[in-house]
Amino acid sequence: MDWQLVGISFITVFLAEIGDKSQLAAIALGGSSNNPRAVFIGSTVALILASFLGVLAGGAVAQFLPEKLLKSLAAIGFATLALTTLWVGEESED
Repeated sequence: MDWQLVGISFITVFLAEIGDKSQLAAIALGGSSNNPRAVFIGSTVALILASFLGVLAGGAVAQFLPEKLLKSLAAIGFATLALTTLWVGEESED
């Protein structure tokens, strides 16, 4: 097993999930529930399934697109999200 890849994947997903909508939903459900363990199990299984589907989709796409193009598309997507976030944030301050 490639432990460096495991570590990079963990750090990337962990940092991406902090403060996102799914974490806020888990906080809300956990706070309003009498059974926080069930909320933990449900949200954990949901994250695992979503990650599994992402890995399957990524593997399928990688079969048809070269790695360099795939990385370029991902970089463009992230840059677009960042610029959109900055743009929308600027407009809401006005």
